[in-house]
Amino acid sequence: MSSLLKDPMVLREILLDHYEYPHNHKLTDNPAFREAHMASDSCIDDIRVQAKITDGIIEDVCFDGRACTISTASTSMMTDLVKGKSIADAKVIMDNYFAMIDGREYDEDLLEEAVALQGVSKQANRIRCATIGWRGLKQLIEESEAENDGK
Repeated sequence: MSSLLKDPMVLREILLDHYEYPHNHKLTDNPAFREAHMASDSCIDDIRVQAKITDGIIEDVCFDGRACTISTASTSMMTDLVKGKSIADAKVIMDNYFAMIDGREYDEDLLEEAVALQGVSKQANRIRCATIGWRGLKQLIEESEAENDGK
């Protein structure tokens, strides 16, 4: 990991940038996209995550809704990390992200800017916020795999 990503001020700037200017922050009415509605009972988070998954590739992923800084930033980072990736590669990234959030060992290089959320592991009340978008994408991947297993 870059030494810059160990600087608390840099990490804070990354979070704020993804909150104020989230990437892939839109929804589509394209029927090729799957959608997961995710809401939190402990925060304002109420988002929709959409993904277009074709032949095992996450071609596009986006989100929108009302969410706190942590949720918005983490979901924005997630979209950057998995867009264009195979489901297998996305699962490895997701497993590493959940390991980081749980305070377990993880591969920093796979998570890029998402390492800015590493401190969430010490704030139990923020774990749901940091994972809401990721859990939505996980649900969409599982639905896609179940549908493809049935073919």
